[in-house]
Amino acid sequence: MPRFSVIVPAYKVQAYLHECLESVLSQSYPDLEVIAVDDRSPDACGEIIDEFAARDPRVHPLHLPQNAGLGPARNAGLARATGDYVLFLDSDDTLTPDTLEAIADRLKETGEPDVLVYDYATTDWTGEARRHRFAAQLTEDGPAPFRLEDRPGLLKVLMVAWNKAYRRDFLTRAGLAFPPGLYEDTPWTYPALLTAESIATLDRVCVHYRQRRRGSILSTTSRRHFDVFDQYDRVFAFLDERPALARWRPVLFRRMVDHFTTVFTRPGRLPRGARAEFLRRARSHYRRYRAPGAPVPPRSRLRHALVRLGLHRTYRALQATETAARRVRGLAGTLGRALRAGLLQVHYRVQLRLPLRADRAVFAAYWGRGHGCNPGALEAAFRAFAPRVRTAWIAHPEHRRDIPPGPRPLRPGTAAYWTALARSKYLVNNVNFDRRLVKRPGQVFVQTQHGTPLKRMGLDLQEYPAAARDMDFAELLRGVDKWDYVLSANRHTTLTWERVYPGGYTTLEYGYPRNDVFQRATAADVTRLRDALGIPRDTVAILYAPTHRDHRRTQRTLLDLERILRRLGPRFMILARSHYWQPAPPARDGRVLDVSGHPGVESLCLASDVLVTDYSSIMFDYANLDRPIVVHAPDDDWAAYEAARGTYFDLRACPPGAVARSEDELIDIFATGHWRGSRSAQLRAAFRERFCPHDDGRAAERVVRHVVLGETPPPPVPLAARRPVPSAASALTRTPLTTVPQPSGPQPSDRRTVTDRL
Repeated sequence: MPRFSVIVPAYKVQAYLHECLESVLSQSYPDLEVIAVDDRSPDACGEIIDEFAARDPRVHPLHLPQNAGLGPARNAGLARATGDYVLFLDSDDTLTPDTLEAIADRLKETGEPDVLVYDYATTDWTGEARRHRFAAQLTEDGPAPFRLEDRPGLLKVLMVAWNKAYRRDFLTRAGLAFPPGLYEDTPWTYPALLTAESIATLDRVCVHYRQRRRGSILSTTSRRHFDVFDQYDRVFAFLDERPALARWRPVLFRRMVDHFTTVFTRPGRLPRGARAEFLRRARSHYRRYRAPGAPVPPRSRLRHALVRLGLHRTYRALQATETAARRVRGLAGTLGRALRAGLLQVHYRVQLRLPLRADRAVFAAYWGRGHGCNPGALEAAFRAFAPRVRTAWIAHPEHRRDIPPGPRPLRPGTAAYWTALARSKYLVNNVNFDRRLVKRPGQVFVQTQHGTPLKRMGLDLQEYPAAARDMDFAELLRGVDKWDYVLSANRHTTLTWERVYPGGYTTLEYGYPRNDVFQRATAADVTRLRDALGIPRDTVAILYAPTHRDHRRTQRTLLDLERILRRLGPRFMILARSHYWQPAPPARDGRVLDVSGHPGVESLCLASDVLVTDYSSIMFDYANLDRPIVVHAPDDDWAAYEAARGTYFDLRACPPGAVARSEDELIDIFATGHWRGSRSAQLRAAFRERFCPHDDGRAAERVVRHVVLGETPPPPVPLAARRPVPSAASALTRTPLTTVPQPSGPQPSDRRTVTDRL
């Protein structure tokens, strides 16, 4: 019995059927059957299906004796299905690569739910693809599986059969079948979601939904669009037979009215002479199934009034009036914003004509976030080594609380902001300033960057569109041309920056200022930081800091942090630090502490005893502490990351410590003490020698002396002579584990359990 049955009904799609079937049969997950239903198509669809069946035994052809329509054709295919899960795919659409593998993984991960809902992208005949506007409803954050009442927002996702995988025995138990006629998905999908005991989501584009230029039923002018009334009769008949589902009537009533207005207002669907009749039918259904209780948003009230009152011509007039009013309001708002922006730019141009202030420096980090990173350390060094220079810090209002006493806070987009950019001699940032910045003669722009590059950056992203997204490389280079100095922590970084950010700047290979604190902190500082975070004494604090995945819409952790702590015992806790583009990790265990909003990652590094990460550049900074680092890099995840983002070297070949390729291996590494064993120490030493030659605690001082004071900076302290503050756990003579249970799941026969090794 196969894992998946993919049902593909075909009628007059000979130009697209080959691509559709190939997209299924070429999937990396081969455990499937394709039930291709020839709905008595007058073109070559039947022959194409037979050709595929002759060359691949997974294709089961089914030729109907007469044309039955999409719904009955799907029913015929469903009757032949033998897979655990059933998927429907229209014959002019395609599955994206690796879709079935992703679906299989998600089904296993969520406990074999009745229904799995996944995303799609609409592909126009021009080739342009766009993701569904309600894709946010498919987030994988939160408990899974769930029932519809836990996530009613799923009803906003397009009600079609082909963006879901259905457990076949659930379909049999529920007695679901497709009706004849157009809009046949409506009385199938609503009952499926309403009766499913368990639902899960997959936040991934699995289907390319083709919008043909011609030939699509929904884009054809026809009275067949009146079928929508029969389909909603079936939906409400289904509810009438199941009183327990009565609470969904208001929601489905609103969805019905929305659907009617979509059919009515969409150009090209209804014949001109049938529009008044359609509206009369819609008004009749409105009165028949009216169920108050579901609030109608303001933007939809006019459309609902159209159906309730049946005012065809009045609606047209009101719609035109509302459109005109909306345009006037939009124009007024646009003119107001343009006027303010224009006045600010006039102010900026005036300031550009005034003399530079040699005693002014303006700093920013991470697009207006709080005080920190390399610019934060440099701002403090400016005040310490060049006190004559007055500093200012750019931050959005919600981050002003993170700015320490000393620098003047500036809000982006204000007159004071533009004055500072125009007249400050020193400009310091770890990203670029506003693209409208005019670099004046005499101004000095210090680009600090924000990490040692493992992932591809700059111009190298031209080969990785998933990571580059809509990056304007010409604009990127215009920003690079404004840089005077670029900071680097090591030779690898220097060579990378000069290639991917080509410009006339000077590279200062002095180390990263943000890492100075690692060499200057004391044991008392570590104790104070741990007490502030609530880390108990004699506890190993694991800092878990994963990086961002460009290829995933939902940024979910790959590790079950609570399970790891259950396995490791009460003497461990986890400080979970999400990437600044990621949501905080879910945590119910009090020993998983979400520190994503903590203003200083350096403080978290000092408070922790070991770092667990994947491909985040934090590992290069953490190595300066000479504390253990464990890399979690499953083979499939590394391959996906490498394909989507690209890397400059194979981290698993020269890691900063132990490498775990699964969650159980990670637990094993801690259980056996390998996380801080001699082999891990050797790997870390080689890593530090390669990537940490200059981070001796004086990087910020060297930059200020070179850039501001014009002095020759001191050479770095050799690695062997540095004494970074030890971790709290380094005083423990043994790993704080006594008994660790066997990892769950099947184990290789030649692998000893964790308890066998202790």
